[in-house]
Amino acid sequence: MESNMKVSLLTYTPEPEKVVSGAAKLCYSPSGIEELMNNLDKEGIEKFIAMLAIMGHESPFEHINFTFGIEGVSRSLTHQLVRHRIGSSYSQKSQRYVKEGSFEYIVPPHIEDMPEAKKMYIKSMENAQVAYDNLADILFKKHYEDNLNKGQSEKVAKSGAEKKAIEDARYVLPNSCETKIVVTMNARALFNFFKKRCCNRAQWEIRELAIQMLKLVLEVAPNVFKIAGPGCINGKCPEGKMSCGEMDCVRNKFKNLNKGEI
Repeated sequence: MESNMKVSLLTYTPEPEKVVSGAAKLCYSPSGIEELMNNLDKEGIEKFIAMLAIMGHESPFEHINFTFGIEGVSRSLTHQLVRHRIGSSYSQKSQRYVKEGSFEYIVPPHIEDMPEAKKMYIKSMENAQVAYDNLADILFKKHYEDNLNKGQSEKVAKSGAEKKAIEDARYVLPNSCETKIVVTMNARALFNFFKKRCCNRAQWEIRELAIQMLKLVLEVAPNVFKIAGPGCINGKCPEGKMSCGEMDCVRNKFKNLNKGEI
């Protein structure tokens, strides 16, 4: 079955733009921290954040964090997502502890649009489910019997057997298997994430995720993420010969997104 991506901003650092401005100003001011924070106004914060962006002074942005709840995505996506390690934290649904009975899966758009390909794809998902269920059942019975023979109570033997069974049965599950993950990134980590994953050359699913995440943070910290997006929106394309060749279109798209028009 198909599963729709759902992304929500669960929580974030209060007054993120004020925190960034205050942290940056502290580097150049003899004032006390409390006094410095109290003297920040909206106009001053906006100008100071713009100056930091021009200077490329990104360390103050590490002080603000954003936590996202992400559902209806594939393990293919999360394998890519967790490669963004610096300034990021992840908590994902475990296939060792959660049994994947009637697992949901993601259908790539190009497969969805081709009836013959979709039929073959769904059949392979059904076969994977059958293999998973059968393996889990066979392994459970073996581990359960072994645990009882070790003198464990029925309750303990059953719990341990199920965990061992599904942690091995999961090896037949596909990359398309739907998963859920909570992600926390600081703003500097998000700058890098958006630069890499909003790019046209990024894989379609993680690109969609990155754009949804960017929309959410723009709502709460518009000045911080004013020029966030793929690498080509603030200069030449960093992909070189592998460029998508659509820089003008991409720049217009993210210019409109940053204005809240997409």
